[in-house]
Amino acid sequence: MNIENVEKTDYATLIEIWEASVRATHDFLQEEDIVTLKPLILEHYFDAVDLKCAKDKNDKILGFCGVHEGNIEMLFISPETRGSGVGSQLTDYAVNHQGATKVDVNEQNKQALGFYERVGFSVVGRSPLDGQGKPYPLLHMELTKI
Repeated sequence: MNIENVEKTDYATLIEIWEASVRATHDFLQEEDIVTLKPLILEHYFDAVDLKCAKDKNDKILGFCGVHEGNIEMLFISPETRGSGVGSQLTDYAVNHQGATKVDVNEQNKQALGFYERVGFSVVGRSPLDGQGKPYPLLHMELTKI
């Protein structure tokens, strides 16, 4: 597996991975939340972060990670690839090459919380609302071990 830069031509694949991943892991979101977020991510959020993707030997994108100012803003893995180390490798790359030391996780997303704890992050704070002002509490995490 290779970690590579994302090109704008990859965005269609990334948004498909994002939606499939969100539907597999964010069962607390309402359908309208997903419908509202999808164009924002595609048209604004991808361009606001340093995006990297993980590709297999056949050049298929397996997942992606976006970092901005030391914060992992997005990490999404294709559902059929989850559990195979793609997320860990992308996170390791984000920490060691993109300077990531923080991440915010939806409190209801226990899988993500457990994942980030396993790779060395710890909860340091909590906000009652998400970045869109919705009642999906965020846990603020920081890297505590490398």
